[in-house]
Amino acid sequence: MPESRLFKILYYLLDKGTATAPELAERFEVSVRTIYRDIDMLSSAGIPVYTTTGHGGGIHLVDNFVLKKSLLSEQEMQDILIGVQSLSAVPYPNTDGVMSKLKATFRMPESDWIEIDFSRWGSIAEKEKCFFERLKRSILDQQEIQFLYYNTLGEGSRRRCQPLKLVYKDKAWYLYAFCLKRKDYRLFRISRMKELLVTEQRFKKHSERKGPVFSLMEEMGNPIEIGLSFPKEVSYRVYDTFEDDVIKWDGQEIRVNVTLPETEWLYGFIMSFGNQVSILYPLSLKEKIIERYKNAIKHYEEDTR
Repeated sequence: MPESRLFKILYYLLDKGTATAPELAERFEVSVRTIYRDIDMLSSAGIPVYTTTGHGGGIHLVDNFVLKKSLLSEQEMQDILIGVQSLSAVPYPNTDGVMSKLKATFRMPESDWIEIDFSRWGSIAEKEKCFFERLKRSILDQQEIQFLYYNTLGEGSRRRCQPLKLVYKDKAWYLYAFCLKRKDYRLFRISRMKELLVTEQRFKKHSERKGPVFSLMEEMGNPIEIGLSFPKEVSYRVYDTFEDDVIKWDGQEIRVNVTLPETEWLYGFIMSFGNQVSILYPLSLKEKIIERYKNAIKHYEEDTR
């Protein structure tokens, strides 16, 4: 008799409160006699399960027996459920079964107070979910992966990596991995990874990096202090991107003073505002933006000849 059926019977009773032997037999596709044997095994294992006869009778569990053995408060149990529910947004697979089991165990009511979808516009949610699951399994099973990766300039290159960690930062997922091509640790933005292949090659757990969790700024580029000024017409984008404590509004313009890694993302972000942003400092950043605008103009002028 598979042990998994005992747990399934237990979860079912925790969820429903009571059930008849024929009901359980039909659900788990076994005979009524087998169900009674399973109930005897649960009882002998110390689970307070009992049967009653007559109208309203059936198979029951002693009320709240799980809660009496639990050291969790009601608030802590609710926090656990919220945490698991939030996993579905990342998207972490197979949370529905975990949620139903925890709700039954904690005897907590259904709660649909939040719905989050981190998938990109125009993307196929199931495809991204499958991609995420394959990356997760490759990390846990310590299997090397291969993929085609596009950098910020749109240049593609084949990579073979030892995946170590999934990181979510600033509305995007990243893979932290040891790149066998570069012989160094790298961050890869998952949305730029294509043609992912999980290989059969295993690798040993990395121990080179210890201590606190690595800083994304350190990995992505040298942080610099910048000052930006925006007209009120684009205030919605400013507030979407930056925290309130780095934003100052004087009634005419919005000023932002913030420390960010100097990368192609930063240049592209500033240039996306067109003439609706001014760089207050540093001068070196303004010069790099001007250079990129000049190169863009040159490119389009040559393209029209």
